Amino acid sequence: GVNNLGSCFGSTGPMHDNPDTGCIYGADFPVVTVEDWVHAQARLLDQLGIGQLAAVLGGSLGGMQALSWTLQYPERVGHAVVVASAPNLNAENIAFNEVARRAIVTDPDFHGGNFYAKGVVPKRGLRIARMIGHITYLSDDVMNEKFGRQLREGLDLKYSTQEVEFQIESYLRYQGDKFAEYFDANTYLLITRALDYFDPAKACGGDLSQAFQKARAKFLLVSFTTDWRFSPQRSREIVKALLDNRCEVSYAEIDAPHGHDAFLLTDARYMAVMHGYFQGIQKELKQEEPKHQKLQDAQAQKGDERP
Repeated sequence: GVNNLGSCFGSTGPMHDNPDTGCIYGADFPVVTVEDWVHAQARLLDQLGIGQLAAVLGGSLGGMQALSWTLQYPERVGHAVVVASAPNLNAENIAFNEVARRAIVTDPDFHGGNFYAKGVVPKRGLRIARMIGHITYLSDDVMNEKFGRQLREGLDLKYSTQEVEFQIESYLRYQGDKFAEYFDANTYLLITRALDYFDPAKACGGDLSQAFQKARAKFLLVSFTTDWRFSPQRSREIVKALLDNRCEVSYAEIDAPHGHDAFLLTDARYMAVMHGYFQGIQKELKQEEPKHQKLQDAQAQKGDERP
C-alpha cells in the first residue's frame, strides 16, 4: 500500500515544510489528482525495481486509482480489482463533498488554510465534515438497526435544540471529535477535490468505452446493493465500457446491508469473491513461471556468449 501525496499519514502533505520557503505548505500545497497519485506510485515502483504488477486493488477512491493504473500504465498491470467505486462522481457526491469543504473553510480557525501559523486547528469544521461523511457511508437499514430512535443512555426527551439526545447524534459527534484530533483539514480538501476531478472519460467527450480502449488488464469489479454513494449502477457502467472493448471482466454484486462501508468489512460472500479471484491470479502466475524462467535462462546464456 502506497500513501498518497497530500496525505497526513506519512507522505509529503500540507502540514510539512515547503523546501523552497522553509515554511509549512498549508494552503500553498498543490492540488493533486488521482492521476498524480498513480504517477507517484509508478515512480516508487521504478525505484524498487518492480516493472509489472500482478494486480492493483482499491476500494472507493482506491478503486479510481486502480482504474487509472490500467489507463496510465496499461502494460504494467495484469489485473485490476475495483471495489465499491465509480468512473466519476455524480452531482450528489460532488454536493456532499462541497458541503463538507464549506464546513471546514468557514470555520473561523481555518484562516484560509494557513491555520498552522496561527497555532490553531479548524476542529469544528472537521467535525461537521466527518459527520456528513459518516451519514453517506452507512445504509438506512444499518443506521436504523444500530441506532433507531434510541435515546442516549435511555434518558427522557429534554425538548432541547442543543442537547445530544439520540444515540445517532452521540455517535456522529464521537466520530467527528475523534477525526478532528488526527486529520489535517487541508488534506481533507485535497482528497475530496481529487474525487471530484476524476473522470477518465472527459478527454473522450464523456465516452467511457473510448476511454478504456487503452486497458489491457483483466478486471474484477465488486459492488454492494445498499451502497448508495457508489451504487452498483456505477460499477456496471465500468463493466459495460470494458466489455465494449472486449476486456476480460468478472463482476460481483454483493447483497450486503452495510452501505458504502461494506467494502471495509469481512462479509463472507465478499471475502469469498476476493479470495477466489486472487487464487486465480496465483494459479496464472505459477503457469507463467516456466516461461519466465526459460526467458531468463536464454538471456543469461546470451549474456555469457558476449565477449
